[in-house]
Parts: sequence; C-alpha cells; structure tokens
Amino acid sequence: IGTFCPDSLVGTVIAGVVGAAYGVAILLGLESIVNLFGSLPFNFLANLGSVSSFVTAAFAIFPSVAVGYQHGFKKGAIAGVITLVVYLLTVKFGKFALGDAKVALNGFGMAMLAGMLCLLAFATSVKGTGDANSSLVTTFGDKVKRIRSNWWLLAIMGGLVAMATSLGIVAGDPISLGLVSEGSWAEAAMVALARAIGFIPLVFTTAIVTGVYGPAGSTFVFVVGLLLHGNPFVAVVAGAVVMVVELALINVFAKGMDKFPGMKDMGEHIRTSMNKVLEVALTVGGVVAAEAMAAKFVGITGFGALFVVGCLLLNRISKKPIVELAVGPVACILFGILLNILLVLQLIALAPVA
Repeated sequence: IGTFCPDSLVGTVIAGVVGAAYGVAILLGLESIVNLFGSLPFNFLANLGSVSSFVTAAFAIFPSVAVGYQHGFKKGAIAGVITLVVYLLTVKFGKFALGDAKVALNGFGMAMLAGMLCLLAFATSVKGTGDANSSLVTTFGDKVKRIRSNWWLLAIMGGLVAMATSLGIVAGDPISLGLVSEGSWAEAAMVALARAIGFIPLVFTTAIVTGVYGPAGSTFVFVVGLLLHGNPFVAVVAGAVVMVVELALINVFAKGMDKFPGMKDMGEHIRTSMNKVLEVALTVGGVVAAEAMAAKFVGITGFGALFVVGCLLLNRISKKPIVELAVGPVACILFGILLNILLVLQLIALAPVA
C-alpha cells in the first residue's frame, strides 16, 4: 500500500488511511472466519490450539541447531547437551525462595538461554580483519543520512510497535505469537531477541545500501514490548528510544560485523534453525491436533495422522508447495472441514459424550 501510493504529502495521507482500513478489514475478516467455523456442526477450533502445543519445548533447542549449522555437528551436539542439562537442572532446582519472594524459573526458557550463550560464544570466537561493511557505510553515506533524517517518523513507528506488543496485540513472528498465547512472555522475549540478533546483518546491510529502513528496524522493539508486558506507556517511549539508538549505531554495527564475521554468519543460521524447528514442531502439533479431532468421532482413530502426514508429503512433491511450516495448521483446518462434510453426509458419527 505504501509503495503504491505517491511519494508526496497527499500520498502519505492516502497510504495511512488505506493502511488503517486494511488493518480493520483483516481484523473483521478473521473474526468472521472464527464465527463461521464456530457455527459448523462440529466446532474444531478448540482442537486447533494443539497445533502450537510443542512450540515452546521445541524452541529451546534451536540455538543448538544453529550452532550445528554454523560450526558443525560436534559443536552443535555440545550445545545440545548443555541445553538438556540446563533444562533438567532448572526443573530440579529452579524453584526456590529469596526472602519472602518465591522464584520459579522456566526450564525451557533457561535451556534456550544456555543455548543462546553457546551460540554467541562460538560465533564470537571467529575473528576477522576485513572492512567490507565499514566501506559500505563510507560509500553509501548519503543513504545512511537519508534514513537518519527521518528518525522522528521511525521513532514513532518503533514506539507504536513496542506499545502494541506490550498489550499483546501484535508479535514479531509466529514463534513469539505462540508463546505469548500461552502466557510465556519471558520465553517469547528471548525468541524475539534471538531473531533480532539474527536479522541485524540483513537489516543493516540492506539499509546502508538502499537507504530504506525496516518499519520495525532490527525488530528489537518487539523485545522491548515483550519485556514491558502490561506497561504500554513505558513501552512506547522505550521503543522509540531503541529505534533512535539503532539509527545512531549503524556505523558501529557495520564495524562489528567486520571484526566478528561469525556474528554476521550467525544471523543466517539463526533464521534457518528457527524455521526448521518451527516446521517440525507445527507438524507434530498438527498430527496431535488432528488426532484430537478424530477422537471425537467413532472408529476413525489414526485418520488425523494419516491426513496430516499425507498433506506434508504430497506438499513436498507439489509443483506449487506452500511453506512447510504452514502445512500443519493448514492441514488441521482442512481436516476439520472434511470431518464436518463427512458428518453432514452421515459417513461418520460423533462419539457419545462420557
């Protein structure tokens, strides 16, 4: 919408109005779909929640997977063992008292943190002497100035994103979204932080060359919003400050990527490992959710697993496959619709309620 509208004051106003209308339309459209599914003979919406049931657990291991992609199997296995040990120790000893306060550490959150520390340790161990990114800043200095000249607009955007995240209205990625829906705000913040670190090289390099900055910057504003959950007015100020700081440190980040090339390479591996882990978690969750739906009917145990696994494998050989991380959720929705069709045709029957 913003790209389509003219680059003028009138175009900016039009983009704002149309963009706002588009946002409202999406909200109303989603609500209509939910209401439509709720009116079906078999309401399967409650079972769809199981699709994301393994996301929190699975994501504790993504830093170790990223280590494996970047530094090889052995170091990935070492990080994986450390992750598992930290999880077990947290589960065993993670509940204690500090004076009158009771502390309960989350096992998956601490395991993910341990994995991230391993990832950072291995990445920073790779040193470099080049100046490719610093040279980009010098060559495209006018582009950087263009971005910084619009700091106030980017600050407003960063503040609003952080505020909306603090209120639980938006999230920066599907993983954080799933964790927030479970009330795991700290874990969601850690995932958002890892994602932000992973996108630093991509966001800053693109910004330096093109003179165009991302609407959420390096996405650290999502981290701010998650950490300041329930404090929207603090979040809006903090988000604006974070965005301005990002703009001020473009040169510093560029030099840092030259000094620690492992950190630059780490970004790609973080994004890859996140997607791989999410694909597996949502597929497994999709099988569980579909089987939970099938259990509501008489004599079709295993039908849900058959359907989801079939969708997954057939999608891989399709000429126009959908992204694999969407297969689990989409397959479950299609399976729920199929069950309703079979129910209306009286080919299956609901199991009696105990």
